[in-house]
Amino acid sequence: MDDTTRGIRIRRGGPADASAVLTMLDSAVAWMNDRGNTEQWGTTPFSAQPARVQQVDRYLTENLPFLAEVDGTPAAAMVLGSGPDPRAPIAPADEPERYVRLLVSDRRFAGRHLGSALLAHAVEETRRAGVRLLRVDCWAGGGGKLVAFYERQGFTSTETFRAGSWPGQVLAQRVG
Repeated sequence: MDDTTRGIRIRRGGPADASAVLTMLDSAVAWMNDRGNTEQWGTTPFSAQPARVQQVDRYLTENLPFLAEVDGTPAAAMVLGSGPDPRAPIAPADEPERYVRLLVSDRRFAGRHLGSALLAHAVEETRRAGVRLLRVDCWAGGGGKLVAFYERQGFTSTETFRAGSWPGQVLAQRVG
């Protein structure tokens, strides 16, 4: 998918994009921490946590990663799986599904609606695969701002969960 009016191109990602995705995640952690949000992803950069680096590597090799580029620069990433991460306290759906396992943007590109563009791409990919259900989970803290973002993208809240003290929300969207 290309949106040449905004200089955005969405391409398939892979293991070679690990450094770019980690940079995006690190910038998101710093941005959240600067605003007082230390609960969502903690305070340590992803690139400094071996388990998080391994998670990104798994996501980029075992799933369907996509990168949004702005004028050729990786600016946002999304990872689609065939269900929730098996390590998450979320049950798979009772039907085939696509699951957004990661959505992150480099804060230098804030305001470009890259998350929205990648989620629209997820809908297209889900439809193309002949699957009718697209789900995502997110942090439900912070007054529910992230949940509201996904609802504005056409998702509906379905179930809540906790991962330790971390409050989460699962959202779903029917793809026709």
